[in-house]
Amino acid sequence: MIEELVRAAGAGDDAALEELIEIAATEPTRLVGRLSQLLDAGVLWPPTLYRGATGDVVRRIVDDVDAGRAPHRLNHLLLILAHASDPHAEQALRRWQEQPPAGSDKLHVGALAYAHQAGWTVAPDGSRRELCAPTAYRLIPNEVPRPADGPACPWCASPLWTIADLDTDTPEVGKVLAHTGWAGRLKIVTCHLCACYTTLCCKVTPDGEAVWWAGNSRQDYAPVTTEPEDPPAVLPAIGSRRASPFEASAWDEGGSTLGGHPDWIQDAEHVDCPACRQPMDYLGLVGGADVDFGEGAYYLHLHAPCGFAAVNYQQS
Repeated sequence: MIEELVRAAGAGDDAALEELIEIAATEPTRLVGRLSQLLDAGVLWPPTLYRGATGDVVRRIVDDVDAGRAPHRLNHLLLILAHASDPHAEQALRRWQEQPPAGSDKLHVGALAYAHQAGWTVAPDGSRRELCAPTAYRLIPNEVPRPADGPACPWCASPLWTIADLDTDTPEVGKVLAHTGWAGRLKIVTCHLCACYTTLCCKVTPDGEAVWWAGNSRQDYAPVTTEPEDPPAVLPAIGSRRASPFEASAWDEGGSTLGGHPDWIQDAEHVDCPACRQPMDYLGLVGGADVDFGEGAYYLHLHAPCGFAAVNYQQS
């Protein structure tokens, strides 16, 4: 079946490509033996198809880039290598960061910037740092009473939305937040309206306190609201474990996920900590389809050392 899907996708069959994308999210190892065939067919997008790429496939891409045979495909090939699981792919990206290959003058960023698209970065000490958890759990919309009073958005006066309330004493939460270094209760608040136009940060402490950050910056293009609007009366609860860390869906009902890797609607948008400017750790997403908000998704981030959480939003 996989071979037939690969052949069809190479011939331009969008339905076959969608099936391969789903397989890459749920069982990425099933594609490993067919990645060379995908490469031969010129199927380079999305790069998530190549999450399990190792050995010959990685060496082939690296050789082509080093030999200058692929300047017109360089953007796609760097994305593929960023997602690949072979350490030789990371080594190549590091080398090309210092010695850009042919075609790099047409790119907007250096080779290592592509790591963000795959959920990792290079720490200040030069080591690889994973921005995402290796495990994921479904987030289930759990209706909660609307608070009678509480803090409000200083821009639109809408009540702030508690989009997450977690505690690392819960085993599932402990696993998901292990890569962040956080211990204790984590509460994240945001404005469900203003977050649609800019990244919103809050200061957080391990006792569950979350306070709107005074340094949040309102965008000029954000609409001026005439009346406050209640946020969704939903606090996502942790459900069953996902079979793969790549199963989150920003589009489908039931796609909200704690942990794992984000399903970006647009380009990857990992938030930098406003205090130290290092990339924040990704925590999960809450899909609009799960909170009666229509399309789009809210993405949650945390930087434990500086005590900042953040929410950003994407839609098509």
